[in-house]
Amino acid sequence: MALIKSISGIRGTIGGKPGECFTPVDIVKFTAAYGIWLQRRHKKEKLKVVVGRDGRKSGGIVNSLVVTSLRSLGINVTDLGMATTPTVEVAVTGTGSDGGIIITASHNPAEWNALKLLTEAGEFLSADQGNEVLDIADREDFIFSPVDSIGTLDFDDSWGQKHIDMILKLKLVNVHAIKSARFSIAIDCINSVGGIIVPQLLDALGVKKIFELNTIPDGNFAHNPEPLPANLKDISALVVKEKADIGLVVDPDVDRLAIVCEDGSMFGEEYTLVAVTDYILGNTPGSTVSNLSSSRALRDISEKHYCKHYSTPVGEVNVVEEMKRREAVIGGEGNGGVIYPELHYGRDALGGIALFLSHLAISKTKCSDLRQGYPDYVMAKRKIALDPSLEFSHILSAIKNNFPGHLTDERDGLWIETTTGWVQVRKSNTEPVMRIYAEGRTIHEADGLADRVIEIVKNI
Repeated sequence: MALIKSISGIRGTIGGKPGECFTPVDIVKFTAAYGIWLQRRHKKEKLKVVVGRDGRKSGGIVNSLVVTSLRSLGINVTDLGMATTPTVEVAVTGTGSDGGIIITASHNPAEWNALKLLTEAGEFLSADQGNEVLDIADREDFIFSPVDSIGTLDFDDSWGQKHIDMILKLKLVNVHAIKSARFSIAIDCINSVGGIIVPQLLDALGVKKIFELNTIPDGNFAHNPEPLPANLKDISALVVKEKADIGLVVDPDVDRLAIVCEDGSMFGEEYTLVAVTDYILGNTPGSTVSNLSSSRALRDISEKHYCKHYSTPVGEVNVVEEMKRREAVIGGEGNGGVIYPELHYGRDALGGIALFLSHLAISKTKCSDLRQGYPDYVMAKRKIALDPSLEFSHILSAIKNNFPGHLTDERDGLWIETTTGWVQVRKSNTEPVMRIYAEGRTIHEADGLADRVIEIVKNI
């Protein structure tokens, strides 16, 4: 069905023909290319790579192919088993490894899987680095090791707890306040790895009343795994039924966090980062960074604290690079991805949970009241299949011509500012579609912007 090579890694649907889908042949080829890239980068005799996976049904098969391919290049492997994306990231630096591979297709449906590739810093490869790996794969420019030089394999399932310990040590994670608040919390972990670690984190934070939904990590996704309101009706109902103080939702690899208020309403995936940023800036002022697809509310909150906000193209690596450049104290993506440098440079729903609960506990208010205190924007998110017969640049030109006199940004597709909001059109990094994000003060404004762009595209 699909094989996508992008800044977000190598991902596709399981099964099918090599080169068209995510098959064993492709998994071995791209893993080997990454291993060769690491060897050329580090130029040392023995490398060490950390591998972890989410709870997808295909995870075990992909994991065995990845581990075997790396060992066949003479690379020593540390297998974390089921582990979140941020856990693998901190394990790379924590073990002094030369790289890492996370086996997860993140928010994509269950038939997808992917390889997310990390540097020795536990961060995603840049676009240039990723292109180098793709070039090695295209040329099949790899030589495997003789039998006496095969890499070793170690298993280490301790990094989930080590990750939690790192979070508990953060200065702005107030365990005492969270314990004292005596929160009752409902969680939805989409039957992936979050079902293991989120309850462990909440227990460590002193939360005694937890209502679990979809916490068996068997890969049987109970709903579309992207944490959008349309997919969160069950957790919303559970929060109301159990009279919970809050609902927490993570995606399959636990780098995105969505929140449900005590009345069952959505806090808003875009507002996870907004709320955490408000808390961080209230204690440690500094610059903030998010991508162009994130809510304007983050800029508003930054300015409320007299801090500067910067934007980047979509892609975690782009946000991280800008955060380092601006020495930002907090950043991330409006899809619920919180990046807190005091923990590590990666989206981390676990860190987001601890920081958000600290903020909520200290504010001594209801979750819905906290949300009402932030600038009110509404976002419409659409996607339409890309027509291969149309040049994407032609589509963007047609859209731009329909918004004369508007401020535009073409670093990532086309971003257009309006009086009370904005609209962005871009190619997806993770699906063969074109994404259309629009934001306004009301759903009518946001829908109207999105519909206007879709109509322009249809008329081309």
